[in-house]
Amino acid sequence: MSLPLENLLVVSLEQAVAAPYLSSRLADAGARVIKIEREEGDFARHYDSVVNGQSAYFVWLNRGKESLQLDIKNADDLKLLKTIIAKADVFIQNLAPNVVNKYGLDSESLRSTNKRLITVDISGYGEEGPYAKMKAYDMLVQSETGLAMVTGSPAEPGRVGVSVCDIAAGMHGLVAVLEALYEREHTGEGKSVKSTLFAGMADWMTVPLLHQQYGGKAPGRGGLSHPSIAPYEAFTAKDGGEVVISIQNQTEWRNLCEKVLLMPEMADQPEYQNNEKRVENRHQLHADIQAIFGAETREEMAKRLLEARIAFGALNTVNDLINHPQLERTEVMSEAGPVSLVASPIRFAGASDDFGPIPALGEHNAALRAEFGGDE
Repeated sequence: MSLPLENLLVVSLEQAVAAPYLSSRLADAGARVIKIEREEGDFARHYDSVVNGQSAYFVWLNRGKESLQLDIKNADDLKLLKTIIAKADVFIQNLAPNVVNKYGLDSESLRSTNKRLITVDISGYGEEGPYAKMKAYDMLVQSETGLAMVTGSPAEPGRVGVSVCDIAAGMHGLVAVLEALYEREHTGEGKSVKSTLFAGMADWMTVPLLHQQYGGKAPGRGGLSHPSIAPYEAFTAKDGGEVVISIQNQTEWRNLCEKVLLMPEMADQPEYQNNEKRVENRHQLHADIQAIFGAETREEMAKRLLEARIAFGALNTVNDLINHPQLERTEVMSEAGPVSLVASPIRFAGASDDFGPIPALGEHNAALRAEFGGDE
């Protein structure tokens, strides 16, 4: 079965999460991805060793790639890298600020000799402005963008439990690459793409920002309570099962009161008559609903919620996710044996995942040097 990005050559001078996320999705779509690693390898290889001696981040983000070790400070290795890039469709890099300029790997230099090349520069804050020279890692950007201040419990701010800033930068870079590839079909020329951790997360922070800018107050930290919708939070049944419910409109609110809580009079109480009132009186609302949930089993409340067509979900652990009936998995080979990964969220009717293996460090050194004219 052919894949949409077959015959594309992608070179990625990458490490950690953001750039590898982008290049891995291009590899999933059929692109040939050559991953350039330093002598010791992408440092994400050594974050942990939980997956049969391999890093969880690395096995997630590097399937289907070829690994080539190069030292760009070495003239011959740099020449080989530029030779490969001259034949590439996409070049991705997320090195420290301003490093690429010293080695002629900046977008302008590369595209002057390969006009069809699409370059992607991923950084923390971009190439201009007072933060341009600052290193940036995920939790630092969660803090800088205010995300940590709207996350966590009322007692203290918290970090989102996955690397959302890195992933957002990779996702936005991916969208931009696909746009640039489509435009190249018409113009014959590539483009320079810039994606930053800060900009990606600032975009995702738009709603809290607008609340602060126009309403004078950003949403507070509510743990599992939605800051601007109520009830949208977790309740505990008498058997200890926790259920998260979400009410999005007045019809759902009335259905909840009448068919789930069996308290139709609650729907028209003045303090609960619309969403803004319910948010304003959230603590009392939570107590009133919790009293009803606490008197029934989770199974009974789930049955009522389903019949009333109210959105709800279980408050699962990560262990629960492993055996979730909706979770699709795929197997990928690695030097330590097969790895069971989550299937791609990008699904096409009639198609199934067919990911390439996770490369060992420098696994393709000899083959790639021979192909592109360098000596081992």
